[in-house]
Amino acid sequence: MKMYPTKQQLDNYAELAVKVGVNVQPGQTVVVMAPVTAADLVRLITLHAYKAGAHNVYVEYNDDQLSKIKYHHAPEAVFSEYPKWRAKAMEEYAEKGAAFIQIYSPDPDLLNGVEPARIATAAKTAATALNKYRSYLMAHHNAWTLISYATVEWASKVFPDESPESAQQKLWERIIDATRMDQDQPVEAWGKHNAKLAEMVSFLNDKRYKQLQYEAPGTSLTIELPEGHVWLGGAKENSRGIWFNPNIPTEEVYTLPSKNGVNGTVRSTKPLNNNGVIIDGFSLTFKEGKVVDFSAEQGAEALQKLLDTDEGARYLGEVALVPHDSPISNSNVIFYNTLFDENASCHLALGQAYPVTIEGGTDMNEQELAKHGVNKSLIHVDFMIGAAELSIDGITQDGRTEAIFRNGNWAF
Repeated sequence: MKMYPTKQQLDNYAELAVKVGVNVQPGQTVVVMAPVTAADLVRLITLHAYKAGAHNVYVEYNDDQLSKIKYHHAPEAVFSEYPKWRAKAMEEYAEKGAAFIQIYSPDPDLLNGVEPARIATAAKTAATALNKYRSYLMAHHNAWTLISYATVEWASKVFPDESPESAQQKLWERIIDATRMDQDQPVEAWGKHNAKLAEMVSFLNDKRYKQLQYEAPGTSLTIELPEGHVWLGGAKENSRGIWFNPNIPTEEVYTLPSKNGVNGTVRSTKPLNNNGVIIDGFSLTFKEGKVVDFSAEQGAEALQKLLDTDEGARYLGEVALVPHDSPISNSNVIFYNTLFDENASCHLALGQAYPVTIEGGTDMNEQELAKHGVNKSLIHVDFMIGAAELSIDGITQDGRTEAIFRNGNWAF
């Protein structure tokens, strides 16, 4: 049986992370954050980064099992603590223009049985400590990218009826297809893909819709788009003029909603893995932008804690469009990993909006951003709402209604 990924495919993946993901520049520092099980990929990323001229590659490994032990056995007080030295180091790397590569492969069931308050406290503590660092990334001051690695724990959740080895192989096959790492010229293939996404971005930016209206089973929602909103998708340009891809894979185009302009109810269509806890079958009801009611078939307490993170956690920060007929969606796999699931489905995000999605946003202070309807929060959590039954209309500036999505796909 052929084993995946092959050495060539894994090398291609590393090259994509370096050249397409963050587009490493000569003399630049590169920060890699990864699970210990992805060491073979990390080594290849490090090699390609130095070949691209990196000054230094700093690698930080994490271990899910150590995290699990901590959540089950550490004293309560530790979850309100975060190492100041690490927060400061991340800020300094960002300030000096480092590129950040994160290999995101969480175990969806890692924290089953852990008191939700512990998870929520730890998440808020980390978000508070890393707020300045993350603000650099959300303003595209730095190049950054997320990729994934098929761990046995993650794969076993996605393919529960397979042996661990078979599940891992199946998951790698899906990752290979979605990231184009199996193509003869994967970097060039990504250039073509980014060009297609740029066409959709250009179309939506020319339209300047005033409002989006969503209809689907369990969903009836209107979203106001602020004046000066900007659609983005695929490759982005950071403040240094360097193009990068925040997500590999990616199929989305996205912008921000007006903070107080969301009304109605929306129902999730895929499970949300949030900090190692699954939240599923949930609905959110909005009034003047704020979540005023919610329900969940699974993970209701975790959803409550998420919404209570801060004042901005009950407002939206992103609206993203992804056709149902797209590569990741057509795999008919629920990945329990937001990087993949959000690129298989239209989605929204609770919390912080990207300043780059409003004209001039990266030059605005907090008060100016708020005046333009830009939500502020410690969190940014995407959740999936797309399905074959979804219809979306755009309301033009002069009040006309135009079909954007029908039956889950682009209508133009």
